[in-house]
Amino acid sequence: MEKRFEISLLLDFYGELLTDKQRDIMDLYYNDDLSLAEIAENNNTSRQAIHDLLKRGEKFLFEYESKLHLLERQFFVDNVKKDIVENLNLLINGDIDIQKAVDRIIDDLKEIH
Repeated sequence: MEKRFEISLLLDFYGELLTDKQRDIMDLYYNDDLSLAEIAENNNTSRQAIHDLLKRGEKFLFEYESKLHLLERQFFVDNVKKDIVENLNLLINGDIDIQKAVDRIIDDLKEIH
């Protein structure tokens, strides 16, 4: 996954754990696609200060994910949901018998917990 996109997702999960300033600056950079110079000018600070703040924020986001695994868990749950939908579609189309579909869906649901 592209780092910029991953950080944007991590901001969705862990942004509230950052300071208001870190969260706002990171949101401007990663979600609003402003440059370091634009953010620095809007905040009356240096480009280097914005760069440093972004790097610290990135570090915190990756540390939170390494401990809590919320983004990883979300991808896992999304894949399980996809598998369940595929099994239901197979069942609806008559491409799989009812018991086999139910067993697969139960197995998928067990993986979530």
